[in-house]
Amino acid sequence: MTIRLPDASGDLRTYEPRTEPLAVTPGSGFTSRTVYSAAHVVADPFADVTPDSPAAVDWDATLAFRRHLWSHGLGVAEAMDTAQRGMGLDWTGAAELIRRSAAEAKAVGGLIACGVGTDQLTGPAPLAEVRAAYEEQLALVEESGAKAILMASRALAAAARGPEDYLEVYGHLLRQAAEPVILHWLGPMFDPALEGYWGSADLDAATGTFLEVIAAHPDKVDGVKISLLDARREVDLRRRLPEGVRCYTGDDFNYPELIAGDDRGFSHALLGIFDPLGPLAAQAVRVLDTGDTPGFRALLDPTVELSRHLFQAPTRFYKTGVVFLAWLAGHQEHFTMVGGLQSARSLPHFTRAYELADGLGLFPDPKLAEERMKNLLGLYGVTQ
Repeated sequence: MTIRLPDASGDLRTYEPRTEPLAVTPGSGFTSRTVYSAAHVVADPFADVTPDSPAAVDWDATLAFRRHLWSHGLGVAEAMDTAQRGMGLDWTGAAELIRRSAAEAKAVGGLIACGVGTDQLTGPAPLAEVRAAYEEQLALVEESGAKAILMASRALAAAARGPEDYLEVYGHLLRQAAEPVILHWLGPMFDPALEGYWGSADLDAATGTFLEVIAAHPDKVDGVKISLLDARREVDLRRRLPEGVRCYTGDDFNYPELIAGDDRGFSHALLGIFDPLGPLAAQAVRVLDTGDTPGFRALLDPTVELSRHLFQAPTRFYKTGVVFLAWLAGHQEHFTMVGGLQSARSLPHFTRAYELADGLGLFPDPKLAEERMKNLLGLYGVTQ
């Protein structure tokens, strides 16, 4: 079987999909690294909504995808950027997602951590309201039994006058947290509203403030997730963390080398790209568990081209490619996203994502993926 695919110029060429998927099997958790996949949500395609409406979520399909990740030993990072927080999923929807996923994790024994933010605030707010919004979400996550991830806040970025306000807000939250949390530094390439987070656009100065927060409360910080797409900076920060505080890479450009590490340490993982790569990523980490770093790199290095494609600028629209691949892989029956975000990438982008994912063997049923790709092409006027 072959499929005719368009390139960026509109010319059609013939592509021959693979006939067999990569052979992977489910398994338990890992021994050498803690690994979370930030998971997407599945929209309800039959809901009568607009891009401005509250998200309509297909809860059965959304939770089924989380069970898929857990079956391969991966943890789920819930209600994060990949789940379209602030890009289609509001706090009401996120709160329901946290409750349902945490209950499901408890039922199947899955590892879960959930995002804590301030997105119930819909406009400019003083620091006291920002802190209260964080507190409300932290309480809900702790009540659910999940680990908390303190996410970067657009409201805090807008309200803070300088580093001292970040120190005050985060210090307050860490003092009252019941269990150690993960701190998330999300760069402006993922969300332009987070420019100058930690009180400075100078990343060296911002790093100093970030480390000051951690140093003041090391017993309340399980780890830090760094999403700056800068491997050198992550390694430098990783080496400056207090003993016992983990670094979770959020670098979807350089994750194999960061997870593999060096003679001075390594990063754990909390990655959006591990949504489409879940089974393959899990297999690679199991190889790393045996001490076979070259074998780990041999499995994971070839996936970087796909990841860099999905996360290319504007990086915040990577969710579209993630959901597109979930549809092709058969994890959901449609390519519809909350907020209408399925329109955020072009046909040439989808075409390249399909080729790269197919080449890696990511589709459990390559023929189904081919049929669905042909259906999408037909909607764009490409005949086979």
